[in-house]
Amino acid sequence: MSVRTGMGYDAHRLETGRPLWLGGVRIDFEAGLAGHSDGDALVHAMVDAILGATGLGDIGTHFPSSNPQYRGASSIRFLRYCADLLKQQGWHITNLDATIIAERPRLAPYSENMRETIAESLGLAQAQVNIKSTTSDGMGFTGRGEGIAALAIATIEDTV
Repeated sequence: MSVRTGMGYDAHRLETGRPLWLGGVRIDFEAGLAGHSDGDALVHAMVDAILGATGLGDIGTHFPSSNPQYRGASSIRFLRYCADLLKQQGWHITNLDATIIAERPRLAPYSENMRETIAESLGLAQAQVNIKSTTSDGMGFTGRGEGIAALAIATIEDTV
């Protein structure tokens, strides 16, 4: 079997008046992430990790912000697209691991729901998805509460 890995990163600024979506889950918070779609930085990082592992570009190639059909779209739609693309290319995900970097809100209470939502959208067992959250101890844009960032790594195997 052939094994590949890909990594992804995304960051969006926080904006009042928008809902906060992370991992396909709506988070109760005073601001949401700015973006053409729902701004879900966690899912965007995961999409980039999956696309990177397959060598098929990045999220901007498949879902350009210039395309009005993606305005306000749920980023879970992008993950489902990746699941279909992997299947067509003869790959499957064996592991997906991610870290959210945010000073606030506290995200640990939401992580299991995020894992469940992401696993379901990709057709994975929940044990194949891991989500962690951390702060940046007051440093940088995440530490000042200006935005949220996420890192992800995907491991895939061919199905042959």
